[in-house]
Amino acid sequence: MTIECLTRRQILLGLSGVAVATMLPNTAQASRSTHGVKDLHFFNRHTGERSQGSFWVDGQYQAETLTEFNQVLRDHRQNVAAPIDKRLFEYLYKLQLTLDNQDEIHVISAYRSPRTNQMLASKSKGVAKKSYHMKGMAMDIAIPGISTKNLRDAAVSLKLGGVGFYPRDGFIHVDCGPVRRWG
Repeated sequence: MTIECLTRRQILLGLSGVAVATMLPNTAQASRSTHGVKDLHFFNRHTGERSQGSFWVDGQYQAETLTEFNQVLRDHRQNVAAPIDKRLFEYLYKLQLTLDNQDEIHVISAYRSPRTNQMLASKSKGVAKKSYHMKGMAMDIAIPGISTKNLRDAAVSLKLGGVGFYPRDGFIHVDCGPVRRWG
């Protein structure tokens, strides 16, 4: 079909479609063409257990991998596992991308049962009585080879949730609650 055959209305509709497409964020355009794979690697410092896997493949969360992660990230004091919020895995994945790091994440604390949290809160003012750890929405982490300060700065830059800084203890806290920071 030549341009002479197109009506003015067809041309305007075509141009408006192009205009709308250029206004879409790049992430929205990219998400249609590729889904990819998202991997994480964990080492639980208290149990010595490791887990690695693709938690997201071609646009789908991988239930088997998430179940394995939940087990490694369980409350080791009570030996109780609970589902970890998928947003936390996304946060950690984006943190790894920001740091250009694929090494394993060392976990100091992830899920905490109410009983464990109450015990820890009674011993330390640094433990929230209504901690996001009890909801599977928080993790205390370190990554060997990356300074705690750089880890904190990368997490803060993402603006995906809370970031606590514990340089003396060698870890940061990340959670998928409101954006805030302390320490």
